[in-house]
Amino acid sequence: MTEQEYKATFSRYLTATEQRLEALCDAYLPAGRAICDAARYSLLGGGKRIRAVLTLAACELCTGSAEPALDYACALEMLHCYSLIHDDLPCMDNDDFRRGRPSCHKQYGEATALLAADALVTAAFEVVANAPLSPESRAEAAAVLSKAGGARGMLYGQELDKHFETVKASESELLQLHAHKTGALIVAATDLGCAAAGKTGAKREALRRYAAEIGLVFQIVDDMLDVTSTTQELGKPVGSDAENDKTTFITLYGLQGAGEKARTHNDTALAALEPLGENAAFLQRLAQELLTRKK
Repeated sequence: MTEQEYKATFSRYLTATEQRLEALCDAYLPAGRAICDAARYSLLGGGKRIRAVLTLAACELCTGSAEPALDYACALEMLHCYSLIHDDLPCMDNDDFRRGRPSCHKQYGEATALLAADALVTAAFEVVANAPLSPESRAEAAAVLSKAGGARGMLYGQELDKHFETVKASESELLQLHAHKTGALIVAATDLGCAAAGKTGAKREALRRYAAEIGLVFQIVDDMLDVTSTTQELGKPVGSDAENDKTTFITLYGLQGAGEKARTHNDTALAALEPLGENAAFLQRLAQELLTRKK
């Protein structure tokens, strides 16, 4: 896949996601109420939309069309956004900026931000429940989303993240942390795409292995950017890992060593896609872009 083809495909996924998010917000988070305005502020304020893109790409790989997975992709973005609002709160990472502007709690206050995040997570499941797919698919999607976002998934990762602010993590503990905090929703993205497509079996397992590896790549690069980038480039504070005395891939391996780890996980991700052939060209290119991203 050429760079131009990759960018066109990514833009198609991104445009579809943004347009559908707007419509879903009008349906489930109507403007004019403080918690809805705060939720929309955070959800519609930009972002990479990597999880949504993965959901759509997985569905299209399986069926030839991304459209069936669009509501699932948006629900996942809602769940992810709720986690970011909570993550920025003073009781968590205490970050004042997100995506180049004030964090939700800085713009609307802590109480409203907390409620807005809660509104997003409940709206995510309302979107899944009303998606134009079979009851079996919707039930499966709800199960995927709740497991990935709950105490066996992302929330457990957040618990570990707080724990290892005061206790140094080993390599295995750090991998466990990020397999849950970052990786769980990224793996859920491909699972949701397959659920929309009605696909199980070898394709789904290959996509899960790929997603688990690029989840680690994403986090390692995040740790590197926290050291090498600027607040202006990232749109959020840098240096917060060191300020919070967190164990990161940088503290364990150094900048060069972390880069080598990222490349190793990227190679493993690409290997997982090999059985899928040319249909996986977009996902192959996406992995390379995540490895070399600057923001």
